[in-house]
Amino acid sequence: MKSNLTTLGPKADKDTVRRSNLSLVLRAVRDEGDREATRAGVAARVGLTRAAVSSLVEQLLDSGFLTESGKTFSGQAGRPGTALKVARTGPAGLGVEVNIDYVSVCVVDLAGTGRVRLTEHLDNRGAPPAEVLARAAGIAARTLESAAEQELFPVGVALALPGLVSGGAVRQAPNLGWNQVPAEELFAASLAALRPGRTELPVSSENEANLAALAELWFGGLDEVRSFLYLTGEIGVGGALVIDGELLRGAHGFAGEIGHVVVDAEGPECRCGSRGCLEQYAGQSALLRAAGIEETGRGSGVAELERRTRAGDERAVAAVAEAGRMLGRVLSGAVNLLDPDAVVLGGIYRGLMPWLSAPADEELTGRVVSGLWSRSGGRLRASSVAGDAARGAAALVMQDVLADPAAYAVKAVG
Repeated sequence: MKSNLTTLGPKADKDTVRRSNLSLVLRAVRDEGDREATRAGVAARVGLTRAAVSSLVEQLLDSGFLTESGKTFSGQAGRPGTALKVARTGPAGLGVEVNIDYVSVCVVDLAGTGRVRLTEHLDNRGAPPAEVLARAAGIAARTLESAAEQELFPVGVALALPGLVSGGAVRQAPNLGWNQVPAEELFAASLAALRPGRTELPVSSENEANLAALAELWFGGLDEVRSFLYLTGEIGVGGALVIDGELLRGAHGFAGEIGHVVVDAEGPECRCGSRGCLEQYAGQSALLRAAGIEETGRGSGVAELERRTRAGDERAVAAVAEAGRMLGRVLSGAVNLLDPDAVVLGGIYRGLMPWLSAPADEELTGRVVSGLWSRSGGRLRASSVAGDAARGAAALVMQDVLADPAAYAVKAVG
């Protein structure tokens, strides 16, 4: 006779339950942002008793994750409570974005606030990967010194890397010329060599567009939007998909490579080995070339493009409009396939939106089959200034701290 009983997993012990509840309380206080949180308010939000929350709060205070100050009045009966905030010192996350022509390093605290930022413009094309990652480690080491001055102590590093990233390695980054580069290993060794005698920080890695999309989700102005397609325009064109608030990585971690969708099979040769990729029509190099602007590799070319477009230069305006049309054409296929609430354009596209959005919107309106896309309907939008890959990388490190603060308690006070 077949049994209808379902085998249950092991029962959670008291320590496991308490660790989970510590995470609930810490997240509840963090999510209040600038608003005042109290023990009573947190208890109501997470569904625990006031006594249980009070005990958890005391542990988080002792471990340096929370601070309290003053009295706050809720307007209800009972004694006033103390105002709780996440600490501005203690555990932090370090994000390192390695891009084609710059390296940017960011430290965020428990609240997700960017506290330290160092960016250096470097032409990384053609340079040996070990050399590029050693440069990045040098910038990271200086950033760690600045963080320590603010009593912030990163507990991990996340690398934001262009191209196909999986298993700690860059499988392919056409614009850097990287193939099968063990990025995490090389970076970790360089950083450790610069900090002898210090505890080595765990290093993780992710595609830079994915991390920029997460920064947009966590810190941008998306309001209720939880499903969106994110594009970042740099030397190449990166993409990321967020569905119901979760990053869609695909079966092998390579989802979102929209820059290498083919627009014209007979088009210009792309660094990836194909021809006519979107990147060859809407990437930074293609835009500057079409506008007749020399590419310097230090960002001034993009600034000049914006200046000329703003001044009404016909060639610059035409170049941006054509890039917008190509973006809209490719994006319409992605929208038909995935049905996101919005498409967010970041990187160099953010500053070009006044001239880029209309032709892109026109293509989307004409090609999205649902009929739900309309010109100037607000579904095509510029990224916020908060949506950058380095901050997303640093904030990703902090997700582990928020998920299990007890595991980082020694680091928080040490």
